[in-house]
Amino acid sequence: MGFRFKPKQSLAVILASVALGAVAPALAANVYGEQLEGFNYPYPLQHFNFSSQQQALSMGYMDVKPTQQANGETVVLMHGKNFCGATWDDTIKALSQKGYRVIAPDQIGFCSSTKPANYQYTFQQLAQNTHQLLQQLGIDNAIMVGHSTGGMLATRYALMYPRQTQKLVLVNPIGLEDWKAKGAPWRSVDQWYQRELKLDAAGIKKYEQQTYYSGQWKPEYDKWVDMLAGLNSGPGHKKVAWNSALIYDMIFTQPVYYEFKDLRVPTTLMIGTADTTAIGSDIAPPEVKAKLGHYNVLGKQVAQLIPGARLIEFPGMGHAPQMEEPQTFNQALITDLVGH
Repeated sequence: MGFRFKPKQSLAVILASVALGAVAPALAANVYGEQLEGFNYPYPLQHFNFSSQQQALSMGYMDVKPTQQANGETVVLMHGKNFCGATWDDTIKALSQKGYRVIAPDQIGFCSSTKPANYQYTFQQLAQNTHQLLQQLGIDNAIMVGHSTGGMLATRYALMYPRQTQKLVLVNPIGLEDWKAKGAPWRSVDQWYQRELKLDAAGIKKYEQQTYYSGQWKPEYDKWVDMLAGLNSGPGHKKVAWNSALIYDMIFTQPVYYEFKDLRVPTTLMIGTADTTAIGSDIAPPEVKAKLGHYNVLGKQVAQLIPGARLIEFPGMGHAPQMEEPQTFNQALITDLVGH
């Protein structure tokens, strides 16, 4: 089953829109540490220290208690490739006000967590890291909400730990198709690394405006450009780029698409239909690029693959509906969690 939200665009959004790629000088001014030191998280940042692959690692996370009467349920929010736990700010607030405990981790290689010099990245490894964090926090059952790359990770988590997964919610997850099987070119890790070294605020903003926000822009989005640009231009510049390259290789070469049919937990897909995200489409031949990233179609197709899945569509919204229209998204999410 599924339902659709009517597209909503306020006058403020229109007035705040700026030309593609136009970035205020202030966006590039802040520089953050290798583990995003200096960036202000919306809630207290804690760290889970553990050993993995013969090295000591530190995983940043926020553990936000309910601000209203606790309902006994925990929601784990999994961020995407160009996101951090902090980008769930509005959703964390909305969920905690409804009685949920909210855990928002930064995966290894991202944001406030360790950037290893060498790490064998797999979605299984990241899922295990997250499972160990939850075990340490005394959480043996949780609602897993994954956005973008976090959707691939949340899917893998639910496949590995179905008894610990109360429900799975996928928010514009990538991996709804196998890009390489459709002909998208492979990049070597070295090629990804060279690409990531060149990231800057202007390029980040242009990409986000086109893909995340359907061509629109609001001033509150600027801090997320600043977050990524400041991390990428800081003292950990090369380590950040290297880990990013390893992670892109994981995303491209480790599809979850073929296992959606194997999910055995209640699942909801939340899809901004204007999303066009597809790894490798930027270097794909025109005839291949034309086949990739059609979320208005992919959401419906994958909802049919997942047993009993529910589809919620946000017509006209892009890759990050939780940031593009937080109030609309959070209302839909909470209604889905309460009703299912």
